[in-house]
Amino acid sequence: MIEPRILKGFRDFLPPQAIARRYALGIIARTFESFGFDPIETPAIEYLDVFTGNIGEDEKLFYKFQDNGGRDIALRYDQTVPTCRFVAQHLNDLPMPFKRYQLQTVWRADKPQSSRYREFLQCDIDIFGVTNVTADAETIAATIAVYQNLGFKQFKVCISDRALYVGMEYPVIAAIDKLAKIGRDGVEAEIVRKGYTSEQAKGFLDQIFNLQPNDAIKTIFAYLKSCGFSAEFYQFDPTLARSFSYSTGPIWEVRVDGFEGGSVGGGERYDKLVSRYTKNDIPGTGIAIGFDRTLDALTALDLLPAKATLTNVLVTFFGPELMDASLTLAKALRAASLNVDTYPDPTAKLKKQLSYANAKQIPFVVILGPDEAKESKVTLKNMTTGEQCVVPQNEIATLIAKDQAKI
Repeated sequence: MIEPRILKGFRDFLPPQAIARRYALGIIARTFESFGFDPIETPAIEYLDVFTGNIGEDEKLFYKFQDNGGRDIALRYDQTVPTCRFVAQHLNDLPMPFKRYQLQTVWRADKPQSSRYREFLQCDIDIFGVTNVTADAETIAATIAVYQNLGFKQFKVCISDRALYVGMEYPVIAAIDKLAKIGRDGVEAEIVRKGYTSEQAKGFLDQIFNLQPNDAIKTIFAYLKSCGFSAEFYQFDPTLARSFSYSTGPIWEVRVDGFEGGSVGGGERYDKLVSRYTKNDIPGTGIAIGFDRTLDALTALDLLPAKATLTNVLVTFFGPELMDASLTLAKALRAASLNVDTYPDPTAKLKKQLSYANAKQIPFVVILGPDEAKESKVTLKNMTTGEQCVVPQNEIATLIAKDQAKI
């Protein structure tokens, strides 16, 4: 017998969890679409060289291997890099500017810990073909709208610009990106370990803490204000660095007040990344929302609706002789936009079917017995209150719709 188990950093999702995920994903997708972004999908596996040289110090986290044909390949580490490959490959088929969103899984061989997984979902938006900083501002605006629509009341998009870090090489920027985790002393020590002097390390950090917003950041703030977003949802953060080596301009992260799991999303401009795959100069900017971390924040702040099932009603089988009538009724209720379950064994006792509805937390049960069938009626039972009544079959959907809060 094989022991049922999963690898660390990977998860199963029971129906209530999967329902909550679909709920949040639906809000995110609808918000992206409301800003004019269209969906794309890319393969779970890419050639390894698609990623190599683009990520920075975290390339050690690639899930990489050789396939049966001896090709070096990797599981999708993020969605930005494959999308740049996608844009280069399909350039003649894409409108410019190209605005895309993507909701797919990524894999990182990271150390599992709270709100950090090896397999997780990212929700990305990107704009390609625009150098104007208003494109960065638009992706930030869409991100603020996402978190508002999800129900968060206190969060901030922290914004900076790689252009401010004059004279700093990438190893220094990668160390500064850890400032919130290891503090100033820790960052100084790490910069020294990378070959710089203690005086240089102190100078880099002094430079960071004395930074002021540049024209690009001021333009972003003005754009967000014009969109009607309160300044409480965005701020300049000179200590934000972002560790991706492909960042070239404005950078930002989303942080939720009261959630200790770290930033829930981050974005940047990356004007040189697409040029790795094509001779065309195609600027890009966008954000990756960490869906699983965002869901953890929603859970921690009790912002998710509690739902054990998406089923609205169970149509029972009174017996094999009434199965056809019950199936016809179930079809009619589905046509009325209800999610309808039927017990898969028409010979099962009614008590067993009601127990099933209770276990699945289905809010309503329809009982169609011989007496009801003769009169085109049913017994409608509210499984939450225990109340039941005999109603005409054509009124079932209306009665259930009036009690949507219990569905």
